[in-house]
Amino acid sequence: MKITKTNIDGLIIIEPQIFKDDRGSFFESWNVKKFQEIGIKDHFVQDNQSSSSKGVLRGLHFQNPPYAQAKLVRVIRGSVLDVAVDLRSNSSTYGKHCSIVLSDKNLKSFYIPKGFAHGFVVLEDDTIFSYKCSDMYNKEFEGCLMWNDKDLGIDWNVSNPIISPKDMQGLHFKDFKSNFDD
Repeated sequence: MKITKTNIDGLIIIEPQIFKDDRGSFFESWNVKKFQEIGIKDHFVQDNQSSSSKGVLRGLHFQNPPYAQAKLVRVIRGSVLDVAVDLRSNSSTYGKHCSIVLSDKNLKSFYIPKGFAHGFVVLEDDTIFSYKCSDMYNKEFEGCLMWNDKDLGIDWNVSNPIISPKDMQGLHFKDFKSNFDD
């Protein structure tokens, strides 16, 4: 497994060791012992999966404390541009983001600790996105930032994305009050 730290503390890109032969391929997408060795000690309690068409944009979502969620995300089929925004008020990278292409070809996973908003835009039809969460979803503690907020400056590299009505009601970053400490 290859580990790459990003420009934002806590965000980690994980590339699995892939075993290929004439039958196909095999890799471990989750191994609690190996992930603990690289510092991912979260106890994941919920797995989610979404299927989306090209151009769908989901996010930027987060769960406020005490239901904050760490996530381990990956693509099973297709590809996405995945984005995490630092919401930790005491962080030197507060309000900054990191983006990565996740696909069924590169098989990378992206670890997003508690204290981040998360979203993705789908780059191929019939994309299947999978993510582990460290806490259960709680509607009363959910939050959403505007995906196209100019203060965040995220280049989604897509024009006219397909967005849910709920995601169109996200907060602007200047109006967001963080409940996350570093």
